[in-house]
Amino acid sequence: MKIGIMILALSFAVVGAEATDKTDKAAAQIVNLTVTEKGFQPSTIDVGAGKAVTLKITRKTDDTCATQINIPSKKIKKELPLNKEVSVELGKLDKGEIRFACGMDMITGIINVK
Repeated sequence: MKIGIMILALSFAVVGAEATDKTDKAAAQIVNLTVTEKGFQPSTIDVGAGKAVTLKITRKTDDTCATQINIPSKKIKKELPLNKEVSVELGKLDKGEIRFACGMDMITGIINVK
């Protein structure tokens, strides 16, 4: 009897965890960025606080130094291969401003967390 109750309780715990995971992913904010001759497009992004944020970045040109994205406050640095989408998961963000830039810090952008 005790084993049956434990199995039942574990089943509910697993189902609850899966539902929470799906809810978190559904609530995630996905922002598409491209790197063009003009730099990061868009260069200013507005997102909501307290929600997971994922940047999906595609570099479309070799005519800039933006072959990588650097987000110092999140300790993120990722290469941006030409014509390939790169996902950068930022997690849940607090209100404020997050700066991002190319590896040489010449091409920049801002994430406004509201």
